[in-house]
Amino acid sequence: MNSPKLPGDAGSTMQLSYLGIAMVIMLTGTVYPLMMMNSSGAVDHRLVIALLWAMSAGFVRGIGFVPHTLIWRWAFSGWVCIASLILAAVFKFIQ
Repeated sequence: MNSPKLPGDAGSTMQLSYLGIAMVIMLTGTVYPLMMMNSSGAVDHRLVIALLWAMSAGFVRGIGFVPHTLIWRWAFSGWVCIASLILAAVFKFIQ
């Protein structure tokens, strides 16, 4: 049997690339949390925020969920996932 479609569900399919990004961030942060520290040994909050935003957007977009509200659709889009990941790399390497 087919499951009922909700309005706005057209075209929402899994995006394995974004799901993979989110899984890598999650697993790396779990196995090696020291990557989220700066050179002085303190937590780099800018880096953590950027990584967690990329991870959240990756999971939301990766499973195929597309929010109805425009602000949430933008905040958890694939473009924001990539932009947050780039921003995290910039924060990590400019320390």
